[in-house]
Amino acid sequence: MPPRLHLRLSPSTALRSDVVKISPADTNSSIPAFLLPFLQPQAQRFPQCRHASILTSLSDRPGAYNKKIRRGRGPASGKGGKSGRGSDGQKQHGKVPAGFNGGQTPEHIVHGKYGFKNLFANEMSPINLDKIQTWIDQGRLDPSRPITLKELCSSRVLGRIKDGVKLLGSGASELKTPIHIVVSRASQSAIAAVEALGGTVTTRFYTAQAIRRIKDSQTHPFLSLRWDPLALNNPNLAVEGAELAENRARGMGFPYRLPDPSSRKELEYYRDAKHRGYLSHMVKEGESASLYFKPPISEEELKALKRESARGGRAAKRKEGDKLW
Repeated sequence: MPPRLHLRLSPSTALRSDVVKISPADTNSSIPAFLLPFLQPQAQRFPQCRHASILTSLSDRPGAYNKKIRRGRGPASGKGGKSGRGSDGQKQHGKVPAGFNGGQTPEHIVHGKYGFKNLFANEMSPINLDKIQTWIDQGRLDPSRPITLKELCSSRVLGRIKDGVKLLGSGASELKTPIHIVVSRASQSAIAAVEALGGTVTTRFYTAQAIRRIKDSQTHPFLSLRWDPLALNNPNLAVEGAELAENRARGMGFPYRLPDPSSRKELEYYRDAKHRGYLSHMVKEGESASLYFKPPISEEELKALKRESARGGRAAKRKEGDKLW
């Protein structure tokens, strides 16, 4: 700022608030010439001048920078105490490998890993009804013929098949064509949707080796020794010459015959009419698909069994009484 000078002006000099009027007659007065600029108004003397008091109110514009996080500077900083690194220990000061337990034997070695993979579970390839309808619309599947694993693989609607194919009911509203399909498994919603249009669903047993042979046209896609076309009563799956068991055993001209299930779990599944199994005709009326099913006996048969057991018990007591030792 310019120096403050105490000037003694003549009485002729008129001073009014912040403006000093200097007349031409005052130029010849006792005021020195170098002081005349300082007697002019401040806005004219220093057009870009600012007061020193604004230095105390200078600040950055809002959003110009982010507030720095001050760690370990007490509770007032918000990151005091443990500096935002949690509890004490090695994890507070650096990185620790996953599963590190202080150098001792890791937990996954001492107690083993949780969970397991069932090596005996069947890995089914899913196929939805909407995808089948899309392939039919494109002419890649023929609905007038049975749709088997052979047609599903040759049309590329399915890729790799490991243990079988399961028909699912997703997109059932898009299915408009009656189809007759033979797969390994089928959901209840898919069965209901196919049969509502007049189609049929048949589930039968396949192995991984049998599927490979079906792809190579070395075995029939659904005929086997236990496949009984008369008992199935499905003319859409009729094959000429398959009525005789000898022809089905020889494979109808194929080098290999399609196998049938032998385990209890598979037999019970394909004996169940609910699953539309091809062995459901083996279950008599009133019986269950379970192999452990026993038909109930009447009261007369129960009394006869009790009488026979009682006779056997008395005969055993007589033999005990005839012993000499």
